[in-house]
Amino acid sequence: MADHSAELHLEGWLKRHLPRRLAGCAIFIARQLWAALFALIILGAILLTRAIWSPDWPLARYDALVIIAVLTQVLLIAFRLETWEEAKVILLFHITGTVMEWFKVHAGSWGYPEPGVLKLFDVPLFTGFMYASLGSYIARMIRLFDAVIAPYPPFWAGTLLAIAIYVNFFAHHYLPDIRLLLFAASLGLFLRTRLWFRMGGTWLWMPFPCAALGIAFALWIAENIGTFTGTWAYRGQGHFELVSLSKMGAWYLLFFVSFTTVTLVMRSALRRAPFRPASLRTDPASAQRQSAAPQKPAH
Repeated sequence: MADHSAELHLEGWLKRHLPRRLAGCAIFIARQLWAALFALIILGAILLTRAIWSPDWPLARYDALVIIAVLTQVLLIAFRLETWEEAKVILLFHITGTVMEWFKVHAGSWGYPEPGVLKLFDVPLFTGFMYASLGSYIARMIRLFDAVIAPYPPFWAGTLLAIAIYVNFFAHHYLPDIRLLLFAASLGLFLRTRLWFRMGGTWLWMPFPCAALGIAFALWIAENIGTFTGTWAYRGQGHFELVSLSKMGAWYLLFFVSFTTVTLVMRSALRRAPFRPASLRTDPASAQRQSAAPQKPAH
């Protein structure tokens, strides 16, 4: 089990030193940043190495990023900042993300211009960790916010949507692109679904597709950091040119692949029936365990 002491200490300090409403906003932001710890470390490493690295150094920048990513994963588990379940998610994402990178790079969608020893089929091995950081964020967000996703459609339907999205990322190079149909399918399946999360003793919610769109926007910002630092580049994109906003659509769809992958190992947060938080009067530490009791998880 992950160690909660760091986030609990920070939240306690915020509650003592800030007005209640401001403390609530600060705690929400702090939890979001804490959930995105892996992604922030990877982005920070990209920015730092871009600022200080010299092509004359014996270790290539891409190889340094691989080492940083692996060490980060080891330290997060060693210091119990991440659970073994979350590590399994990262492994799954590393595999699926790396496979897609191999295909996309050889299809000419984007490329990695710098040299490196730890490259396979022209793709630096740290790229799998960039995809994995999204899975890490989703898994940690579920834990840190005691999240409940309800009413969740049949699990098989969400899985089929995720498979169709993943396959389309490859198939649209040879067949008609069906992403508009996939957008419609995501809304049809999840329009009624809410992402519930706990802030203190209060349950809040947002529409699940809106959560997907918000994460897609954050990933679009991260992509601009990657292209601005020259870590990767899209075909035909200038060095200081923003990544096309259309890429947000791709990240929106990829979110559903990511979320489904997470729930392969963390399905307890899903509910088939509408969630009724008013019936729960438990402390935050035990909320996730007890919220599983009243309703049957999605399957």
